[in-house]
Amino acid sequence: MKIELNDVTLNYHVSGEGKEVILLHGWGANIQAFAPIHQNLEKNFKVYSLDLPGFGESTEPPEQWGIKDYTEVLRQFIEKIGITKPILMGHSFGGRMSICYSATYKDVEKVILVDSAGIKPKRKASYYLKVYTFKTAKNVLKLPGLNRYSDQILSKVKKMLGSSDYKSASGVMQQTMVKVVNEDLQHLMPEIDVPTLLVFGENDTATPVADGKRMEELIPNAGLVVLKNAGHYAYLDQLNQFNVIINKFLEDDRRSL
Repeated sequence: MKIELNDVTLNYHVSGEGKEVILLHGWGANIQAFAPIHQNLEKNFKVYSLDLPGFGESTEPPEQWGIKDYTEVLRQFIEKIGITKPILMGHSFGGRMSICYSATYKDVEKVILVDSAGIKPKRKASYYLKVYTFKTAKNVLKLPGLNRYSDQILSKVKKMLGSSDYKSASGVMQQTMVKVVNEDLQHLMPEIDVPTLLVFGENDTATPVADGKRMEELIPNAGLVVLKNAGHYAYLDQLNQFNVIINKFLEDDRRSL
């Protein structure tokens, strides 16, 4: 299904009856990423899976966006559909949205953050080397005789230095990715005043367990579960265990229907 919002057309899938749950996938993914979780939850809840702007069948942002822009789209969606106090579940980038939305609007029932982003990572030397290489190339190409080739050469440099997610993104999504990954949301976490479940894979290198522990410290009513033998997609690596944990966390919401 598709819905027209202020700046984008949002694609989503909804099924089930009961308390509303919204599933927000990670960067580079789409509705299908949460399909097994959707199927589990739809037995007892009304579940919405969204293609976030720029992914799946949703349209791209009209310009570079930050996390507040994505959060505003979620707000528009919730208001237009008529959802009241949803349960938010966000993976990685979707976790960023869940953090920002819950802290800003506070009209949620519970929050589930799965291998969530939101804490600005400590950069390795190789990262800064890439950044400075790009900046140097950009400055050199301003010199007379070279500036006419700048766009072409900088495009090649970006492809050489960028991550796989960055390389596969369009221009506006590349700009958006750079902006959102550098946004630190720790200042928002103490503002989340609802029960919050944190689930992280013990082998996650993109959003390590240390991030989950920090979130547990900052979010007043949060608890952390670390899944063994699981990486950044912990909910898929340990699907059965994840579903058991989620079902228990949402047990009262299911029974109160």
